[in-house]
Amino acid sequence: MRLAVFDCDGTLSDGQAAVCKAMDIAFAEAGLPAPDRHQVRRMVGLSLPHAIARLAPDAGDETQMIALQSYKHAFRSARLDGSLHEPLFDGIEQLLASLHGAGWALGVATGKSDRGLQSTLATHGISGFFSTLQTADRHPSKPHPAMLEQAMADAMAEPRSTVMIGDTVFDVEMAQSAGARAIGVAWGYHEPEELLAAGAEGVAETAAQLEEMLNG
Repeated sequence: MRLAVFDCDGTLSDGQAAVCKAMDIAFAEAGLPAPDRHQVRRMVGLSLPHAIARLAPDAGDETQMIALQSYKHAFRSARLDGSLHEPLFDGIEQLLASLHGAGWALGVATGKSDRGLQSTLATHGISGFFSTLQTADRHPSKPHPAMLEQAMADAMAEPRSTVMIGDTVFDVEMAQSAGARAIGVAWGYHEPEELLAAGAEGVAETAAQLEEMLNG
């Protein structure tokens, strides 16, 4: 079984503005200075507690917990009032349909919550492409390999036939820890040079090029 596991934010969908806005609200409500938006974007892919801990390393546990809960509330509120905007990147829906039709098993491994991931996939009508969904609600944060290992178990796929596709070094490091291949994408939050240095076998510039790399 060939298994392709995708990161979500920065790989399938572009939630950059929504993440930065929610983090601004969270830090304000926790009484912390506004985080640098460049650093916020670089934390995308980590589970929320790890991201906040990296962005506010000097804040106490209680303050970090306030920020965490405020972030979740801000994101949930945006989803409910219809202001949340997480468009798919160009060509992603067609790529998923093509791979699915060619017999690939598809999965997601993300730092998002179960609720957040399911909402994103349902909004774009792509839930049916995926046979395994792994989130930070049930696993340690990337780059720990647990999410990818569970995805492989669900799909009954071997590491040698599994590819992790993501936009951050965290995705590449997770793949390496699980013994799987890693392919980076150039449209996300970390630079292509970083992904290659971390061990990605290549970095796709477009969804069409990613498909070629997967089938090559």
